Amino acid sequence: MMPDILGMILWPFRWVIEALLVGFHWVLTRLGLTPSDGWTWVLAITGLVLVVRAALIPLFVRQIKSQRKMLEVAPDLKRIQDKYKGKRDQFSREAMTRETMALYGKHGTSPFSSCLPLVFQMPVFFGLFTTLSNAANGDPGIGFMNSDLALNFGAATIFGSAPLHAAMSTADGNAVVFWTAGIMVVLMTASQFITQKQIMSKNISKAMKESPTYKQQQILLYILPLVFLFSGFAFPLGVMMYWLVSNFWTMGQQFVVIRNMPTPGSQAFEAWEARQEKKNIRKGIAAEPQAIDEVKPVQRQQPMGKNRAKRGKGKK
Repeated sequence: MMPDILGMILWPFRWVIEALLVGFHWVLTRLGLTPSDGWTWVLAITGLVLVVRAALIPLFVRQIKSQRKMLEVAPDLKRIQDKYKGKRDQFSREAMTRETMALYGKHGTSPFSSCLPLVFQMPVFFGLFTTLSNAANGDPGIGFMNSDLALNFGAATIFGSAPLHAAMSTADGNAVVFWTAGIMVVLMTASQFITQKQIMSKNISKAMKESPTYKQQQILLYILPLVFLFSGFAFPLGVMMYWLVSNFWTMGQQFVVIRNMPTPGSQAFEAWEARQEKKNIRKGIAAEPQAIDEVKPVQRQQPMGKNRAKRGKGKK
């Protein structure tokens, strides 16, 4: 029953994935790339990543707003936790849960909002995994991936002998697959570490750094490499390529956000304020000569004697 339910959930995602992959593959072949070359399919996967991540930008903006609101409620949340600290009876736990949810509802936020981009990417991730696995067996897709394209995709290789459908667990001693997967794991781990490190070191306020959540994130920062090690062993190269390009997108996206929309009270916010102050100073310096040029010289009025003044009034 579960596989059928999972298949029903993934069906629309697989259809869109096939449409995008085949569409990008068609454009690339029209530009002169070899249809059966693995790098042509890698570029098609890259195009898939760009479309998916661009579509998730509204969710990413919502995630940022939710994180900012979570920082606002952090003091009130700590007061609730301190109120029920050491109380382990069921009544106290239920009361703490009700007050916490009421606080989230009042401010229109939730700790789960920050997970939305990842949650929406998972069906795409597993949809690509299913599509690539079926293509490796020569099975056609459910939409635009016909039998010929499925065979083409399933047999595509990079670096001469590393099939996109192969993983470390199914490499059968293929050294190229092992080295390719290993390098990709290193790049995935490094990009993820840099992304999380720049958030934790630059874009978190001093008050947030003293919270238990920050300590948990520090632990996760060093646990994630184990996750990527597992992915490097179990997932096909084509799926890992999607994950790697998506990590690079996240790293660049976070850099832009931290630079232009930093969290108030963080190190990045102080740097942003300093940049804004320098810009205002430069604008002020540039505006002074212009203001001086616009001042018209006042013509000096010659003093008139009494007789001359009377003659002037007489002419009027």
